[in-house]
Amino acid sequence: MATPHNPNQNRLLAALTTDETERLAPHLELVPMPFGEVYYESGGRLPYVYFPTTSIVSVHYVLENGASAEIAGVGNEGVLGISLFMGGKTTPNRASVRAAGFGYKLRAQLLMDEFNRCGSFHHLLLRYTQALMTQTAQTAVCNRYHTLEQQLCRWLLLTLDRTTSNELVLTQELAANMLGVRREGITEAAGKLQKSGIINYRRGHITVLDKAGLEGQACECYGVVKTEFDRLLGDNQTKSAPDTVVEMERKILNTHWHVTTKTGEPNTNNQSY
Repeated sequence: MATPHNPNQNRLLAALTTDETERLAPHLELVPMPFGEVYYESGGRLPYVYFPTTSIVSVHYVLENGASAEIAGVGNEGVLGISLFMGGKTTPNRASVRAAGFGYKLRAQLLMDEFNRCGSFHHLLLRYTQALMTQTAQTAVCNRYHTLEQQLCRWLLLTLDRTTSNELVLTQELAANMLGVRREGITEAAGKLQKSGIINYRRGHITVLDKAGLEGQACECYGVVKTEFDRLLGDNQTKSAPDTVVEMERKILNTHWHVTTKTGEPNTNNQSY
């Protein structure tokens, strides 16, 4: 039986205070986020922000020759559209879905209205932005100094942290595009991990058999990013003082989340190996 959709599946939405929930909940819209869907191109403006719950969005830079590489991922820990509240309004990057699923969208102006209240949500978004900056910076360091196998391990671990399954719908071609490398390199790196019994991959799917082993093969970059996200978005940071445990439970169970769903499941028709 499928798990019911709930805004609290997103880490930021789950951290809203009762007052913030009452202001934003009626305007959240549940939407499918199909594989390959592009939410903004370089220089484009976002009319909505997106809070993924079961999907993952890739933020990547596309070169003039068409090549691209991922600089950050956004999943159930965050929000797509930080350029709005950071004041830049646009970015030189592209954002597209690399793992199909669902999320909630909110009109950009409503997010700005809440951000400008300078309450707990304001500070939460700033902490999230700092964590995202850490992810971006660590990706650059990792791509420069660590082996492709280590980069792949980091990328797989960060993807696992945003899902509830150890099986990933993922092609070697997609992984190569995200890491900005040749597909042959991914084939070799994945082959080594499979021979070690850490992963099993077949056409369009990778199953992680030994997460501890995967962490052992990864460089320190994964730990740096995970630690920073946990430090900045952990329970001790995201729960505001007025929200007691009882109030948080009441918010999750009794708040009337107004959601408008679009029919149809997200498209998971990835390219095959």
